[in-house]
Amino acid sequence: MDILILAVVIALVAVGAISGLVVSSRKKKQLPPPAPPSTPTITAPPAEPQVGEDAVETAEEPRRTIEEVALPEAEAAAPKAPVVAEPEAPAAPEIEVPEPTAGRLVRLRARLARSQNSLGKGLLTLLSREHLDEDTWEEIEETLLIADVGVVPTQELVDRLRERVKVLGTRTPAELRTLLKEELLTLVGTDFDRAVRTESGADTPGVVMVVGVNGTGKTTTTGKLARVLVADGRSVVLGAADTFRAAAADQLQTWGERVGARTVRGPEGGDPASIAYDAVKEGIAEGADVVLIDTAGRLHTKTGLMDELGKVKRVVEKHGPLDEVLLVLDATTGQNGLTQARVFAEVVDITGIVLTKLDGTAKGGIVVAVQRELGVPVKLIGLGEGADDLAPFEPEAFVDALIGD
Repeated sequence: MDILILAVVIALVAVGAISGLVVSSRKKKQLPPPAPPSTPTITAPPAEPQVGEDAVETAEEPRRTIEEVALPEAEAAAPKAPVVAEPEAPAAPEIEVPEPTAGRLVRLRARLARSQNSLGKGLLTLLSREHLDEDTWEEIEETLLIADVGVVPTQELVDRLRERVKVLGTRTPAELRTLLKEELLTLVGTDFDRAVRTESGADTPGVVMVVGVNGTGKTTTTGKLARVLVADGRSVVLGAADTFRAAAADQLQTWGERVGARTVRGPEGGDPASIAYDAVKEGIAEGADVVLIDTAGRLHTKTGLMDELGKVKRVVEKHGPLDEVLLVLDATTGQNGLTQARVFAEVVDITGIVLTKLDGTAKGGIVVAVQRELGVPVKLIGLGEGADDLAPFEPEAFVDALIGD
């Protein structure tokens, strides 16, 4: 009996255990398998509700992954290639209309009077003394020498003044002014042909060669002369034969562009004679009225370079005659300027002189000295740094400016 009860108990326990396993197995079969780990999604914030007439139906935006959100930010942070603008073509220089020669003379005459009349006033003051003794005449001589009139011209002027004052006797200020003006005008000279020759007798352009040492304003004078010619209705070609001074060709070309004159140039350090030859050739081909050739500003102490200047002249003359050779001198250099004039005159046949920097100085007597030295006239004077501060030389206006009002 006991054995039977024990068997029943064991059977019940076994049935219960089996039932629990079956239930547990069923439960495990009903649970879905765990999902694999995935990237979390980020949803855009809902659109703000719209009210009234402005309300419209909006479709729900699709959900975006974190990579899709981060991509625009990465693109914005990435460096962008610089945008290279297309280079603009340089604007053509504006063509200037130079001031007419007549109006320029009026203005320059007034400027010359303001800067030069210290010489004339000094002479008038000395001549107005009641007694003109030897000391006074020595002061007159010194005044003229300081003004760079030169020794021989000074002695001639003093001798004539002595004689005329002695004959005149009583001297009024007006009489002294007239006397001094007449004698200075005789000294400066009124019988020179001071016209710049820019016309050729043949069917070729007039050819003008400009020479002078560095620092006298030679290239600037060439550019200003081009303006004078253009103002008078002439067409001009410029030859940049100064190949030894840095930027000389650029400087001359700038002057030409301002008035519409073309510049013929070559490489820096090139053959000046070749460039001068080409400039005349181009002038002939274009039918230009005038060819202006700017030569190297060589020092007069370098004989070899002066020989090169002679070569330029000979090469240019293969096209035809050289109509004008202008020597540019600095009016403030005094006797050194005369030395330069002598050496240049030995190399080329100087036909005219340009005196620059004649403003702001009482050394106007260099006009007399250099004309006496070379036997050629002063044809042009430069009175300032302005583009139109170059004018023909007029003896009467110059003497009036020396004496003053």
